[in-house]
Amino acid sequence: MWKVVRRILVFLFIAQLAYILLCRWVNPPITLTQMSNLNYGLKRDMIPYSKMGRNIKLAAIAGEDQLFAEHNGFDTKSIKRAVEFNKKHPKRRRGASTISQQTAKNVFLWQGGGFFRKGLEVYFTFMIETLWPKERILQTYLNVAEMGKGVYGVQAAAKKYFNKNAANLTVQEAAQIIACLPNPKKFTVKPLSPYVSQRSAFLIQQMRQLSGNPEIEELLSDQ
Repeated sequence: MWKVVRRILVFLFIAQLAYILLCRWVNPPITLTQMSNLNYGLKRDMIPYSKMGRNIKLAAIAGEDQLFAEHNGFDTKSIKRAVEFNKKHPKRRRGASTISQQTAKNVFLWQGGGFFRKGLEVYFTFMIETLWPKERILQTYLNVAEMGKGVYGVQAAAKKYFNKNAANLTVQEAAQIIACLPNPKKFTVKPLSPYVSQRSAFLIQQMRQLSGNPEIEELLSDQ
């Protein structure tokens, strides 16, 4: 019996490792999040990193993970601050997920909390940080993130909200799309919700401050 279990575990480990490696070059066919929200439809159009444009990449870093170019997948300072905040405010939860962690969750796992899923998220985050370049992590994140009801990825969002390609988004348009990410079903881009309006204005300020940072500028390159 143990031999059978061991063989199954070895097979599953090899299979998931192969899938992680495959996703370095091939876009994931569908995610658990997308499958669980099919009642809203499925609008997505995965595009290459070079077709995303500078503004949406910078907006994502400014809004979701300003240390993305520097860390190894985890922002330990933000995690400590979130833990302390959540202890003091048990009814108001604050997260500290990096873009890498969100990519791991969106591609390989499901939404929601729990120690088991969080443990898997740590593993998959470590793996993609080890096996994928930063550009691929950011590209995948911007291709699979939910950006409205049934809308996934920056190209689908750009087409739906502004009738243009992601590469042509203005600073304000890119900031508005990223501003909806905490809860894209509630915080809408069209019509513009008060939260997205306020949050996007803040993101534009952050984008200006980050612009010119050598590590971020290198990451924003279409190469």
